[in-house]
Amino acid sequence: MSLCARDTEITFTEMREEHLPQVLDIENRSYPTPWSRRAFLSELQDNAFADYIVALMGDRVVGYAGMWLLFDEAHITNIAVHPDVRGRRIGDLLLTELERRAIARGARRMTLEVRPSNAAAQRLYKSHGFQPRGLRRGYYSDTREDAIIMWKDDLEPENA
Repeated sequence: MSLCARDTEITFTEMREEHLPQVLDIENRSYPTPWSRRAFLSELQDNAFADYIVALMGDRVVGYAGMWLLFDEAHITNIAVHPDVRGRRIGDLLLTELERRAIARGARRMTLEVRPSNAAAQRLYKSHGFQPRGLRRGYYSDTREDAIIMWKDDLEPENA
C-alpha cells in the first residue's frame, strides 16, 4: 500500500529481518528502554499472533509498527517514527495501516498502552477514536511510570 505523508510517498511492507538495523536505530532514538534485536526477531519468527510493518520512503525505513491479533482483538505493541521525519503524518499513516490490517484479519476492537508523559502519542490515538479505559500502575519497568490503557471499539480505519 502506498500513501502520501506531506508530499512524500510512503509505502508499507511487512517487517523483515533485513529491516532490523534501521528499525533498531529508530527504536533506540525513540524509547528510554528500547527493544533488542532478539525481541524483534522473536516477534517476526516465533509469534504467530504478531503482525509488524515498516513505513518506507524509498528504501529507507522511516517508521514501524506492530500488533498482536488475538481472536477479534488487536493489541498494538509499538509505533515509532524516525525523529528526522516526525510531524509528517507517518505515525498517523502507520496507525491507519495497522487498523486496516487488523480489520482484514477479523479484529473488531483495538487496544494499547501509552505513557501518561507521551502527550503526542495520546493525541494521535484519540484522533483515531481510542479512549482511555484504565491504568496499569508501574507498567514501564524503566521508570515505573503508569500506563494508560486505551481502547477503540467498532474498529474501522479513519481514512476508509
